[in-house]
Amino acid sequence: MSHIFNWLFSQYQDVDTHLIVLELLGVFFGFLSVWYSKQENILVYPTGIISTSIFVYILCVFGLLGDMLINAYYFIMSIYGWYYWSRKDDQNQEVPVTKMTKKEHIWSIAIFVLTTLFVVIVYDLNDKFNTWTAYIDTLTTAIFFVGMWLMAKKKLENWTYWIIGDIISVPLYFYKGLIFTSFQYLLFTVIAIYGYKAWKKTLNNNLATA
Repeated sequence: MSHIFNWLFSQYQDVDTHLIVLELLGVFFGFLSVWYSKQENILVYPTGIISTSIFVYILCVFGLLGDMLINAYYFIMSIYGWYYWSRKDDQNQEVPVTKMTKKEHIWSIAIFVLTTLFVVIVYDLNDKFNTWTAYIDTLTTAIFFVGMWLMAKKKLENWTYWIIGDIISVPLYFYKGLIFTSFQYLLFTVIAIYGYKAWKKTLNNNLATA
């Protein structure tokens, strides 16, 4: 067992201590954010803002431009989501969980395509298409952009995008040497599955009482 731990954490032998501490803090608040999202708790946004702020810096250092842009986008969408989730209707009820409309499906495709093109341009301008991780990073960026937009809108399908993106991100971060972040995405995958089930139950209850 000690050999496994030595191998895992040898990835950090040339990493500055402050980056390791920041990664742990980012993982902690990121975990809290996803957990609060599963619970439909508005604290998903302040915890998410802290996590994304940290990871914007870390990912810039490690050269993962796509994921850095994801976290910058998360930061902006967290502010919007915080506002959207805190709204009340005429009966003082919170915004309910709903399913995507046909128009929102079209918007999701548009966001995916435009995000992909944008990240490709960013990588190309910075001459970063020199490893296979850049192509995977571009894909996950587009997936997470759609997922974050749908979560801010409280759409059930946001969890599908999170699950797909999280599964892809586990080996990506492991390969890049961000072991704690890789484990974080593994936990995110599990929470996202339960999150989908919890939101699906809420949606069904809302429909039953409508």
